[in-house]
Amino acid sequence: MSANVDLNQRPDYDPELQAIADYVLDYRVGSREALDTARHCLLDTLGCGLLALRFPECTKHLGPLVEGTVVPNGARVPGTQFRLDPVKAAWDIGCIIRWLDYNDTWLAAEWGHPSDNLGGILAVADHLSQQRLAKGERPLTLRHVLEAMIMAHEIQGVLALENSFNRVGLDHVVLVKVASTAVVAKLMGANREQLLSALSHAFVDGQSLRTYRHAPNAGSRKSWAAGDATSRAVRLADIAMRGEMGVPGVLTAPQWGFYDVSFSKTNKDQAIKPDPERRFRVSQTYGTYVMENVLFKISFPAEFHAQTAAEAAVILHADVKDRLDEIDRIVVTTHESAIRIISKVGELANPADRDHCLQYMIAVPLAFGNLTAEHYEDGFHRAHPIIDLLRDKMEVVEEERYSREYHQADKRSIANAVQVFFKDGTRTERVEVEYPLGHRRRREEGIPKLKEKLRHNLATRFPAQRCEQILALYEDKERLESIPVDAFLELWSI
Repeated sequence: MSANVDLNQRPDYDPELQAIADYVLDYRVGSREALDTARHCLLDTLGCGLLALRFPECTKHLGPLVEGTVVPNGARVPGTQFRLDPVKAAWDIGCIIRWLDYNDTWLAAEWGHPSDNLGGILAVADHLSQQRLAKGERPLTLRHVLEAMIMAHEIQGVLALENSFNRVGLDHVVLVKVASTAVVAKLMGANREQLLSALSHAFVDGQSLRTYRHAPNAGSRKSWAAGDATSRAVRLADIAMRGEMGVPGVLTAPQWGFYDVSFSKTNKDQAIKPDPERRFRVSQTYGTYVMENVLFKISFPAEFHAQTAAEAAVILHADVKDRLDEIDRIVVTTHESAIRIISKVGELANPADRDHCLQYMIAVPLAFGNLTAEHYEDGFHRAHPIIDLLRDKMEVVEEERYSREYHQADKRSIANAVQVFFKDGTRTERVEVEYPLGHRRRREEGIPKLKEKLRHNLATRFPAQRCEQILALYEDKERLESIPVDAFLELWSI
């Protein structure tokens, strides 16, 4: 036999896919902490989506692709009148909840926002519930949604713990696509073969590059990329449910598989070189760890590596607001990931560029005492040249301990420190914040403020009576978990 002829022996599904499929099909969520955290996450995420509806650059993307389309049992897009097919509804829901960079976050070797998966979960659950009611069957409940969220968080987060997709140029939304595919296929009633097929196609897909997240190409695609990923997951799950065969060796196939093509190191002088060590490292079993430890964005709609820096800047505001023109330099002490992802000098081209600039997210609260979504807009930036003047005075340095403890499983800190030095030789205190308000270590302090955030976001879209209905449901965990998904989405519709 010629050495150049492939041995056409179809393999078993890669074990990494089998582990995900078995988790989704067999695991039973029993953690009360995970369910309670998922409840907070669900309401907070939808509130972020409502707030985004105030921005035309977001809403221009919403609605049916063909105007006037009527979809029987169409899935609702919260805060709107749209009833769409599940694929486009997932896109729209994913777009609004991600637009302002205000939903929950997971930080590890890879980063991401696990609640991005809610786009596919809600769209599919709403559509299925309405279909079931039309047939005289029982609809899905919010408990099904919460369990799907917990599993999607876990898949995305555990794969992110030790596997850096960004270091090979891939965007973290690949993990949204994979996690969403797994859980929406289960909601659709997939058996093991169908679920494995869907997962394999999620990896066969071409994956998003990170180009749109980094200078000098940072732009608004980063605000809808996760919606696109969770929407694609719904489409792939549907394809698998129709009986489409899978690609069992999608990860490990020599030369053609995901590991060799998309997860290998590159050398500027050579072609991509397959590396047997470039396989997913998963050192813990799938359970409820990620949901229990997820990070909420409570204080600021800002990239999470800057949350503690913005908090430190707010603390310093009172000491510097009347002396901005006297500032000589500002020393920002941070961790390696923040430097690699969001430290920028030079002109910032658009709001998406600004909310991923560490220096901008410090300068605004130093000068104005707060940081909101409106502070990233072009008009605000142009009206306040002091922001760029302060950015130019910043020195960003790495603290090795911050970088180390960022990765430690028992800490997962996201530390930053800010200190301002004046021209007359005086200085402020060095304000250090190691854990942001949304961290698990600050849950008791953070949850009441998370509820305040939800109340504010609800009021941007709904009348007072509707706001109170939703808030009352939020507080009643048993009623929330038992409410049919279609009835819950009705509360969020215009």
